[in-house]
Amino acid sequence: MAITKEAPDRPGPGSGAEGGSHAPHAHGSPDADTGAGASPQDSRGRHLNSPLLLTMLLVLAVAAQGPLRRVLGAPVTQSWMTVFVAVVVQALPFLVLGVVLSAVIAVYVPPSFFARALPKRPALAVPAAGMAGVVLPGCECASVPVAGALVRRGVTPAAALAFLLSAPAINPIVLTATAVAFPGNPEMVLARFVASLLVACAMGWLWQRLGRGEWMRPPERPSYEGLGKGAAFWGSVRHDVMHAGGFLVVGAMAAATLKAVVPASWLNAAADNPLIAILALAVLAVLLSICSEADAFVAASLTQFSLTSRLAFLVVGPMIDLKLFAMQTATFGRAFALRFAPATFALAILVSALVGTVLL
Repeated sequence: MAITKEAPDRPGPGSGAEGGSHAPHAHGSPDADTGAGASPQDSRGRHLNSPLLLTMLLVLAVAAQGPLRRVLGAPVTQSWMTVFVAVVVQALPFLVLGVVLSAVIAVYVPPSFFARALPKRPALAVPAAGMAGVVLPGCECASVPVAGALVRRGVTPAAALAFLLSAPAINPIVLTATAVAFPGNPEMVLARFVASLLVACAMGWLWQRLGRGEWMRPPERPSYEGLGKGAAFWGSVRHDVMHAGGFLVVGAMAAATLKAVVPASWLNAAADNPLIAILALAVLAVLLSICSEADAFVAASLTQFSLTSRLAFLVVGPMIDLKLFAMQTATFGRAFALRFAPATFALAILVSALVGTVLL
């Protein structure tokens, strides 16, 4: 009965079956959704958008070729492009090699290996984990998840944190890149190794002494767990290349801008004061967030500054920067990052200044 009462409300014979067949065709058919029948102008607009945009860009480029030629030919622009290209070209092979080796370690080396290899006593496990960074290449993007895996597998947090800080700074790829970036100053390689290892061990022992369990959230499982090793490897490589490569480009642009745009008097004023120079480059390392395989080439381009201040740049960057703070927060929790990051920053500056005074 309910159906028979609703029937008169439907379209009458005038629109009938024929009218009912037109309505779905006009509003709900596949042809209407693709725009083949109802809106040919919209469909044509969608097809012409990209060529039209490209044509407009070409016309603008032709019309503005005079000003563009003058801008590109300016000495400031030439200097900027020279520094930018030099930094990227020098650093890119080390970045790619480091990312590949880091993916191999993260995927094919079981975390239980580290638990078996480290001493049982935390006080001895800290320097052992710090020295493990010498033989385990990887950038700081990879060291955070590896440190989380170590904690999850039962390694004492103090040792895992020492590895987290040392591995990106004293591994063979980074030390080789530092030697290439500073060919006339081989002592920079030793200074970076000593200062970074001292900071890593000191922070591990400090956490062992003062750290509390409630400050560190248990790390979550890695995102590639459950996938095949091949898929996990290539997924890690793609992620790290895109992530670290983007920071490399940003760092190279910042270095080129400092070199070409910032007045030399400003840089010289900061560089002439040893304390301000160290603090300035330490803060710059935090802001730029350059991958450790590439930061030596950026530091080498800052020729206005002393070797000690550039050492602070190389020690601080792989241990604490904006991306690392975010990754540490995501892995171990905000309570951990808010305590660990400032302490690491202050200790890295202090140790860099002391080691630079002695070795440089």
